[in-house]
Amino acid sequence: MKNDKQLKLASFDASDYLDSEEIIAEYLSASLENPDPDAFLVAVRDVAKARGISAVAATAGLGRESLYKALKPGAQPRFDTVRRLLVALGVKLDVVPPHTHA
Repeated sequence: MKNDKQLKLASFDASDYLDSEEIIAEYLSASLENPDPDAFLVAVRDVAKARGISAVAATAGLGRESLYKALKPGAQPRFDTVRRLLVALGVKLDVVPPHTHA
């Protein structure tokens, strides 16, 4: 007998859950721990989507299409572009020494 019932799941969109400064900071920080550089680009894109792509692009001085191109997996945006995006998102990166285990 064939089972015609399929489980239908809603697609997951991280931007739906990025609703506070603390969650956004934790999400971006966690993405930086991933060795895949695309993880950070995807996380920045998710935050930009949560904040409004058009508004973020305008604040960063980019067109919407340029923003999408800069944040697609495999892209290698210039550091200046990433810096302007982070400022537009209202976040900053801090460099700290790695934790030492005593």
